[in-house]
Amino acid sequence: MGGSHVAIGTFSLSAVSADSLASHGVPMAQGVLISNPSAVPAQPHARDHNRPHPIARNSGRALEMDWVDEIRINLSAAERRVASLPGRRTVKKDAQAAWLLKAITCIDLTTLNGDDTTERVKRLCAKARAPIRSDLLEALGFAGRGLHTGAICVYHRFVATAVEALEGYDIPVAAVSTGFPAGLVPHDLKLKEIEASVRDGAHEIDIVITREHVLTGDWRALYAEVRDFRAACGDAHLKTILATGDLKTLRNVAKASMVCMMAGADFIKTSTGKEGVNATLPVTLAMLRMIRVYEERTGFKIGFKPAGGISTAKDVLNYQFLMKEELGRDWLEPDLFRVGASSLLADIERQLEHHVTGRYSAFNRHPVG
Repeated sequence: MGGSHVAIGTFSLSAVSADSLASHGVPMAQGVLISNPSAVPAQPHARDHNRPHPIARNSGRALEMDWVDEIRINLSAAERRVASLPGRRTVKKDAQAAWLLKAITCIDLTTLNGDDTTERVKRLCAKARAPIRSDLLEALGFAGRGLHTGAICVYHRFVATAVEALEGYDIPVAAVSTGFPAGLVPHDLKLKEIEASVRDGAHEIDIVITREHVLTGDWRALYAEVRDFRAACGDAHLKTILATGDLKTLRNVAKASMVCMMAGADFIKTSTGKEGVNATLPVTLAMLRMIRVYEERTGFKIGFKPAGGISTAKDVLNYQFLMKEELGRDWLEPDLFRVGASSLLADIERQLEHHVTGRYSAFNRHPVG
């Protein structure tokens, strides 16, 4: 991905020093250890069914083309920034286990396959309700803490099944929509699909944008499209999938992020998981900087969801570190951070078992669904 070598407003995509992070209250080594599990709420932003999202919703605003036109990306600085992350930020032992338990609460446990069945979705919901084996939770001091994933994400066909399977649990159901993954069905059918998923009980709608609007620079068309999607969602939260692997440049990614937020998106999401290139750290950095700018200008906190290719515990830790460094502690909670994944949960459970027993188990001992 390319772009010009100019800063985004006052936000440069250069590396952030450790001293700078410390001065902003972002010491990554801090965290509650598992030796004091009662100090770590499993779901600190608890949601009831009447108000599933305590963060104030983004109401959107009129399209400000000046905000879009001024966006520039320094690609080399962005790449240097994220390349330094694994070497600068590591957590071990109890601290790592704590970060991984937090990551579980932010997973949108997903099945989006052509051979999905009702029984598979029910098994996935069972895993969402109890993502980690009870003996491991007991060994970690988390028995009875109500640990569960951030959401379940399925096709519209299985929304009602998931809602029924999760009845009585504080786990929202997300539905992919608007002709996922390509997003090329007629606009009126996209709106009807959103409305149908909401009627079936979906709390969140993951829509795909029309990539042509971005590739041709038709920002007004993108704004109008997402605005319509937001209206069709009603009380359900809108997660806009940019399909960043199709957008060619980081500048396009950043501009699309800003337009979608102005149109009322509650979350911006990297990918469908079906593109050739899905979530990456440089793309994430560009999108997080746009979230920061939007909050500075409007006061609204927008959520972020990377999806596609995040399959190991090491992967998700890097995303967590970047979230905290760029946006702060609030963006480590499921109200503002989700990870679209399926096999990730099995690897996290495997790492937690190693933490407890000192031995790695076979991957097939940790089924997802």
